[in-house]
Amino acid sequence: MPACVRPPPATFFPLPIFAPFMAGQLPPQIQNQLAQLQELQQQAQVVVSQRQQVELQVREIERTLEELAKVPQEAPLYRSVGSILVRVQDREGLVAELTDQKETLTVRLESAKRQETRLRERVTALQTELQAALGGR
Repeated sequence: MPACVRPPPATFFPLPIFAPFMAGQLPPQIQNQLAQLQELQQQAQVVVSQRQQVELQVREIERTLEELAKVPQEAPLYRSVGSILVRVQDREGLVAELTDQKETLTVRLESAKRQETRLRERVTALQTELQAALGGR
């Protein structure tokens, strides 16, 4: 598996440890915590998806910049605009624009990674709390 692709985290999403307790009546506090856990897990799924999309965009821009560096200066360049290709007159402007997009996306990527880490920590803490609360039942 390539280094840039991570498998989904094992601590996210399924709630099998709580399944035996779901059939019986749970105290309102535990029901509330379970609802919070499910909400956090849904938020985590969204953040993971967003992070992956941004990673793909960054890699695509990096590949584009690498290919631009290989193309001779006099070679015509085209950019996709909607469903047509338009010739690019300002090569340096294109490179600057792509570099700027990459920097912006890199900032978004780091933010998404931090958010994902915080959500993972909250999910793990809430799971531990719930396991402790349900362990006494």
